Amino acid sequence: MKTPAIFIASMKLVLMVTFALAISSQAQQPPRPTDLLVAGEGWNSLSEGHKFTEGPAADAEGIVYFTDIPNNRIHRIALDGKVTVFAENTSGSNGLMFGPDGLLYACQNGTKRIVAYDKEAKEKVIVEGIESNDIAVSHTGTLYVTDPNNKQVWFINAKREKTVVDKGLGFPNGVRLTPDQSLLLVADSRSQYVYSYHIEPDGSLTSKQPFFQLIIPDGKTDSGADGMTFDRKGNLYVTTHLGVQVCDQAGRVITILTKPQNKWLANAVFGGSEMNYLYLTCSDKVYRRKLNAKGVLSFQPPFLPPQPRL
Repeated sequence: MKTPAIFIASMKLVLMVTFALAISSQAQQPPRPTDLLVAGEGWNSLSEGHKFTEGPAADAEGIVYFTDIPNNRIHRIALDGKVTVFAENTSGSNGLMFGPDGLLYACQNGTKRIVAYDKEAKEKVIVEGIESNDIAVSHTGTLYVTDPNNKQVWFINAKREKTVVDKGLGFPNGVRLTPDQSLLLVADSRSQYVYSYHIEPDGSLTSKQPFFQLIIPDGKTDSGADGMTFDRKGNLYVTTHLGVQVCDQAGRVITILTKPQNKWLANAVFGGSEMNYLYLTCSDKVYRRKLNAKGVLSFQPPFLPPQPRL
């Protein structure tokens, strides 16, 4: 008995629709935490023997710089992983960040000022009379600086005038701009949260709220949130007691990358020629790990990451 042609055509249509729905459903699924990981890749130690490492910052080539605060040095990590000294006698420089002018901005808390270094490590004073810890530099060259000892956040405009734009966090520490640079994020080390602020045209901050809710380990009363960085999908990476907590755009922790060693995890940044290595400053050592993610450089033009898939 021959199968009617109309029946065969109907079956083909059903199969095509079923396949299309399956593909559509798969595309709408949110990413899995393990999608960040690269098979066979773990934390690799790049540099050790320091007193306390902090402030990793990447330039336009993906070359990473970091501070050794007690030793008053800034180091440079080449793309091949080789580490050299970039600057000496840095007056306790802590947080670092590159600006759109190609200068490396530094929180020089030993002299209570913000400075900037050129490629030859020549130092220029940006502003004085300011306590500082970490720094964020926008694509227009304006700065936000955390001042944990005084529980406040500073804004430094294009004229290099400084203004306090927030007070009251327990210990304002890491500070970063979202990829579209509409929001400022500040990690409060003594709470469970990373706070979000809307940035007004004059640089002032409004709509303060605890947005990213981090996980606190048993026996602790805070997350230990310190440094932060973003990937191009809008995920926020926060160094904490537990490791690097990765948060999605909705503010949820989607995975935790374990610490490379059981010591204070101070800060993180993406670097490398493809911006797909996550660099960590962890006490006396610096590590990196290849991920299925690419980092954001705030001195480059802002952009909207993909819409979150909830």
